[in-house]
Amino acid sequence: MAKGNLPACLNITLKHEGKYTNNPKDPGNWTGGKVGVGVLKGTNMGVAAHSFPHLDIKNLKEADVIPIYRDKYWSKVSGEALPYGIDLAVFDYGVNSGPPRGVKALQAELGEKVDGKAGVDTINAAARSNVKKTIQGICARRMSFLRGLTTWNTFKGGWSRRVADIEAKAVVMWLSRGSGATSAETTAVLKEEAQKADKTASTQSKGAGGAAGGGGVAIGGDTAATGDINWLLVGGIAAAVIVVAVVLIVKSRHNKERAKAYLAAVV
Repeated sequence: MAKGNLPACLNITLKHEGKYTNNPKDPGNWTGGKVGVGVLKGTNMGVAAHSFPHLDIKNLKEADVIPIYRDKYWSKVSGEALPYGIDLAVFDYGVNSGPPRGVKALQAELGEKVDGKAGVDTINAAARSNVKKTIQGICARRMSFLRGLTTWNTFKGGWSRRVADIEAKAVVMWLSRGSGATSAETTAVLKEEAQKADKTASTQSKGAGGAAGGGGVAIGGDTAATGDINWLLVGGIAAAVIVVAVVLIVKSRHNKERAKAYLAAVV
């Protein structure tokens, strides 16, 4: 287990959460949770006015937010009891989408009861697992969830980079047992993962091109004999082909981000 690993995980997460912003069009920046309702205090290091209306958001220091992340997220995912790397993957997912969702991704990956509560069975299963594979599985599930959100097209670039970065850094955490040091063995693993991600991206990109190029529908048999064409069927098939191509393109782009992240983790 990665007891005492919150500072390292939080340092990574806070880089993605960013510094102070107070966009008046963002409902989270208002103490009332709606645009124009309450006071415009903004968001700082992921701590938003709508959730913490009593805080001086603009002047928050890192020391101020540590207890918030520890109590609201880290403890909720049982971060102290999870293996190095898995703790980061689940914690950051929880920060982004709620602790129960992060835990559910872990449980689904482990084949445990999916209830969003990181209890003894989940913790023990995580300790017994192939940690690198579990980390990658959690991140893959996270991407699937994000792609299904209505805001995907708005935030897809940042989300994809974040998840790829978390995956790579979580793998480093596991391989180095929290030290962050990249030994020759760790470096070799990171480069291998980058190569695999790049190869997968290439395969998916070619598959997308093949799907788009092969989107024509062959008309034969009884249809050709009678001259009757079911255009609804033709349109449905064409739409399905387009969907497949789009999904492959999205996955290809994310795997390119994964390749970059793994290489960037080689220090």
